[in-house]
Amino acid sequence: MGFLIFVVIPIVVIIAIILLRNRIVRHHNATIRAWSDVASYERQKLKILDGLQPLVEQYSSFEKGTLEKVTELRQNILNLNLNNADVSQLQKIESLNQELMRSLNVVIENYPELKADTIYLKMMNEIEEQNENVGAAITIYNRNVELFNNQIQIFPHNIINDMLLKKKAIRPFRDQQAAQSFDYRPNF
Repeated sequence: MGFLIFVVIPIVVIIAIILLRNRIVRHHNATIRAWSDVASYERQKLKILDGLQPLVEQYSSFEKGTLEKVTELRQNILNLNLNNADVSQLQKIESLNQELMRSLNVVIENYPELKADTIYLKMMNEIEEQNENVGAAITIYNRNVELFNNQIQIFPHNIINDMLLKKKAIRPFRDQQAAQSFDYRPNF
């Protein structure tokens, strides 16, 4: 009986360690995949911006700033690192995107003939759809970050992580501009 306990307990402990380690790895990989989805949606937005740029160039003598914003947003999306979650770069992209959308709305208001241009309207709708996709992908990314961070911070997972994997907590995406517009500030 003592021999059985002496053999079974270490085997159960080893199996538990393996299961906990694998759970941490699964959550880390899900977070990486979610980040890739965010980057992919940003790249899809880039394709739409490529088509929008010639239209904006037609009106660039009036709205040079809008064209510059399209170009800057395109470049920032191209620079987004697909292999490393750079939340600050994503925050910059989303800020530039919001500025561009405001500029495009001003262009439409100033040049009513654009409203009749079906290509322009179609592209505006596609950009809006891509923005919604990016927002959904960011939500999924943040959820995966939360799950992963929980996995490496709760007991006994934190011990397994510290001993075997040494994974660091991942920073979630936060929209600083939106957060500043709220009167309420949580105390954490």
